[in-house]
Amino acid sequence: MPAISWKTRCSTVKSSAWMVHFAWQQNKAIPGKVETGFPSGIAYGKNQRGTIMSNSDPIVIVGASRTPMGGFQGDFASAQATDLGAAAIRGALAGAGLAPEAVEDVYMGCVLPAGQGQAPARQASIKAGIPVSTGATTINKMCGSGMKATMLAHDLLLAGSANVIVSGGMESMTNAPYLLPKARGGYRMGHGQILDHMFLDGLEDAYDKGRLMGTFAEDCAEAYQFTREAQDEFAIASLTRAQNAIKDGLFAAEITPVTVKAGRSEVEVSIDEQPGKAKLDKIPTLRPAFRDGGTVTAANSSSISDGAAALILMRASEAEKRGLTPRAVLVGHATHADKPNLYPTAPIGAISKLSEKIGWNLSDVDLFEINEAFAVVAMAAMRDLDLPHDKVNIHGGACALGHPIGASGARILVTLLSALETHGLKRGVAGICLGGGEATAVGIERIV
Repeated sequence: MPAISWKTRCSTVKSSAWMVHFAWQQNKAIPGKVETGFPSGIAYGKNQRGTIMSNSDPIVIVGASRTPMGGFQGDFASAQATDLGAAAIRGALAGAGLAPEAVEDVYMGCVLPAGQGQAPARQASIKAGIPVSTGATTINKMCGSGMKATMLAHDLLLAGSANVIVSGGMESMTNAPYLLPKARGGYRMGHGQILDHMFLDGLEDAYDKGRLMGTFAEDCAEAYQFTREAQDEFAIASLTRAQNAIKDGLFAAEITPVTVKAGRSEVEVSIDEQPGKAKLDKIPTLRPAFRDGGTVTAANSSSISDGAAALILMRASEAEKRGLTPRAVLVGHATHADKPNLYPTAPIGAISKLSEKIGWNLSDVDLFEINEAFAVVAMAAMRDLDLPHDKVNIHGGACALGHPIGASGARILVTLLSALETHGLKRGVAGICLGGGEATAVGIERIV
């Protein structure tokens, strides 16, 4: 294993000379800028690279919804990933006030497709009531799958390839099957081996065979000198925030309830499962999960989960034509890649690249959603990017809610938008690390 260098590989984020700024004020032109036909003018400018970062007809989010997050072999044990994906899509369409027939393309992330049958995104699309004439594509970019699906939707809309796109992600880690790699050729002699699809294709490093992703979180904790106590404190804060958000009904607007089989009857699941089962006083007592004498535990890591999330994207002019109310502009996105073992710090690079690309100073961003694959991922980003904790994962993160890997990239976007709306804020950034040393980030600006 090569020596690990944990120095941030990105230059300090600086304020752009020309800031991308959206002014959504009815019938008001902006001095020195372009007045558009859309009800609210949009100013645009250049970033540090001199690239035009906005136009007069940006990509907007008109609908966003997620399912509750279910625990491993828990509330959603009887549901396939495609069932959850369909529920999230239906919720996003209903929230937007858009008929399924209006959708022209569907992109859904899924990391563990084995055993689900052909084309999981297509299955989810049809189950959601979208016409069979609408195409669908399944995206696998590890934990960034749901976010990458949304990034692709954004770019396809900009290119004019479609007018209305559903994007998102879905995962049933509970139903990931076991694999028999030698069964086709025959087990000739000796002991055979069964492989866990969830571990092999989701939770183990492909470049240092057999290493669980949590061992790299241990390396990160050691390099940053994050103590066990500091990580547990972060996990306790995440859980407390999630429990309070559930108690105060702050997730209600973003969640689409899901009806599942429970024996011979059916039950409606409407809240996230795991925060209600976790016990704060047990967190400091847990044993290390990945290394003897280590500091990363089940509590300061994300948990194995089931869930889905979906968004509806279109151009602002399309929303106006359909009489829909845009909720936010998807301002831009970025990807950062490093050595596979450095994936815990990759969100630092992705968020830094995003801020440069769209011309935002991070101090001007109101809220951040940084996926808590492990507490150290968000902690490292907070330290290196100088992000205050009261702006990061304010309703709790994956340490509390869980991390259905193909869905989380979309889930944090849905939660980010909902949190901005709940608290009357404007700008948000979502970032997520993923296996292979990469991370993705998306910036959104709520229309107020």
